[in-house]
Order: sequence, then C-alpha cells, then structure tokens
Amino acid sequence: MRRTRLLALPAALLAASALTACDVGSADGPLIVVSTNILGDVVENVVGDQAEVLTLMRPDADPHSFEVSAQEAARMRSADLVVSNGLGLEEGLQQHLDAAVDDGVTAFVAGDEIEVLEYAEGDAAGAPDPHFWTDPARVLDVLDALEPALAEVEGIDADRLADDVAAYRASVAGLETEMAEAFAAVPADRRALVTNHHVFGYLADRFDFDVVGAVIPGGTTLAAPSASDLSDLVEAVEDTGVPAVFAESSSPDRLVQALASEADVQVEVVELYTESLTAADGGAPDYLTMMRVNTQRIASALS
Repeated sequence: MRRTRLLALPAALLAASALTACDVGSADGPLIVVSTNILGDVVENVVGDQAEVLTLMRPDADPHSFEVSAQEAARMRSADLVVSNGLGLEEGLQQHLDAAVDDGVTAFVAGDEIEVLEYAEGDAAGAPDPHFWTDPARVLDVLDALEPALAEVEGIDADRLADDVAAYRASVAGLETEMAEAFAAVPADRRALVTNHHVFGYLADRFDFDVVGAVIPGGTTLAAPSASDLSDLVEAVEDTGVPAVFAESSSPDRLVQALASEADVQVEVVELYTESLTAADGGAPDYLTMMRVNTQRIASALS
C-alpha cells in the first residue's frame, strides 16, 4: 500500500486530503481489502499490480483478536471487494466486515467455498474450524472460487488474472505434493500432533495425522485451559509417546513448555508458523514459505 507523508498544510487542505484518502480505490484503480495476512498474500499473488490490496492483519498478529483503525474501517466500506476467511476466525473484525456489506461492498468469504471440518472436542465441539489453509488442496478450492469474484472487479483484466491464478495455482499444487512426500517419511506410530490450540485439523485430515489434543482445547487463542484440560492432555501425551509438541509463533509457548515439563516422557517443543505470516525478514513472509517451513519442522520432529 502506498503511504504519503503529510507536511504542515492548511486545515481546509488537510480535510480535503482526508476525504480523498478514503476513496483511493476508486481514484487510482480497484481497491481490494483482505482481512488476514495469509489470505492477503494469496490475493496479492494473483492480482499483482492490477489493484491495490490492503491487508488489515499485521505480520505476527493473532487473527482471532486483531483490530483495525478507523481509517481502515472506512476504506473497507469504500472497497471494490472485501475478502475474508469467515468461519468465525476474525472475531475482532466481524462488525466491520458486516458494516462493509451493509454499505453494499461485495464480499468474498473463503470459508464458504471449501468443505468445512468441525471441531471434534472442547468448548468449540461442533463449530466450524476456520484453519483451512493448513491444507493446500482447500486453498486451491478457494482460488477456483476467488478468480471469478476478482474478474468481476472493474479495472481488472480477466485474461491476465487467469494467467496469474494458473501460475499461483501450480505453486500451491506443488506445495501439496512436497508436503505429502515429506510426511510420508513420518512413521505411522508417530503421526500425532499436539499444539497450542486446534489449528491442524485440515492438515491432519489431508495427510493422515491424528490430532492428539491441544493445550487450549478450542478453536480460538482467546480461550484458556483448565487444570483438568492440562491433566487430560498430559495423559494423552504420555499414552501416545509423541516426541514433540508444537507452539505457534503468534502465541506464547509457556503453556506448551509447561505441558512438556509435566509429561513423563521426553518431549521437544517446536515452534511453527500457523496463524499469521511474519514480516519480510522473518521465517514465514509468505504462505508457501510458511507451509514449507512447518512441513519440514513437523516431519523432522516426528521422524
């Protein structure tokens, strides 16, 4: 997103400038607002320079709790398209997404375009799991539905878009193949995952893993585990003998460390990038890199 530094200007000129800033999408081309940075990276890869892509979620943020500024909320209501994850993920943003739709902005909800899994246990049991991006095949489903939605945006060339979607689609398909090959090396008796909270349901479903449990037994990082939750999870870790538990980069790992110290087995704590991309100089600056790093770390820890 382009940024303009304002110098000391007369009040009237500043007011006019502020009004214009809320309408950059219509002045300079299409404006697409995206909720999470993972989806933002996907959209940027297929749109290129055909539109301005405003990603609301900062690097290393928590998608369950991040907030937006008043200016960002205003730009959402003047966007040509708003892209969100849905399935209850953007808990702190939903009111603004709803307000944009009420103002007539076209919305694309990725969660509406996939085969949705439900949480199997904990307080969220039966609720939809929003973490579909851990399965590249479902990201491909999102791409297939996103292309026609983007093609409808005035100012976007559909033929150029189709070429860019096809190229990125091939990269995501290649990622799925890489993940399948890496996970094939994990022994059957070690294909078990323990994490901060339930984020790997789709990965487990696609690549034949068993989700033993989560330190926070729910779909959101805003929940907290009880003493009995931790006790049950320690028992599960001891029974299965998993060699590693996984902590998310966007959440503190103190609880995972405590779990590892309580379990009567040798357990390694491994950090993964699951809920958010990092800054450009971090370990997961884009979706493809994030998934490759996670795949390598999971396969190595469990093998």
